[in-house]
Amino acid sequence: MPELPEDSTDRHVARWRGHWVLENAPYDDTVEAITTRMGHIMRHLREHKNAAAAEVGLEAFEYDTLHSLMIRDTPGSASPSALAAELDVSRAGMSGRLESLERAGYVRRTTDPEDRRRLGVEATPAGIDAWRRTMALRGSEEDQILGVLSAKERSALSSLLKRVTLGIEADDG
Repeated sequence: MPELPEDSTDRHVARWRGHWVLENAPYDDTVEAITTRMGHIMRHLREHKNAAAAEVGLEAFEYDTLHSLMIRDTPGSASPSALAAELDVSRAGMSGRLESLERAGYVRRTTDPEDRRRLGVEATPAGIDAWRRTMALRGSEEDQILGVLSAKERSALSSLLKRVTLGIEADDG
């Protein structure tokens, strides 16, 4: 593989290597480079997600709420409290989000016919369409940024990241 040009992470790592602030502290150039690059990639994807949502006419929080609603075991429907928990938003905050989405025609609130106290939220066709258009823009960007890797390299990267994820999940579990 040919030598790659310097990137912002290389400059970051070089700046910290041997820095007096880190004196007697463990510092691994490779670990720092990996975590810094992962952070850079995630910031890029988050910014692009927000831009994609805006292009479709959604606020970032509206897209996040629709996304949580759509990727469930019961796609397109959930209780407001389940959405609030998944998105780490207060119930009052979720109520505000749902009011905004309902006014825009992206969701409708429902009641359980057997227990009128149980509320639900359903994505409307307009909400599903807005979510799908945003997802297409996001997917296009993901394909583009990972397009610099071959299929074999993408597979290897996925496997390596899976090992890291399994380690995190084992620690959390």
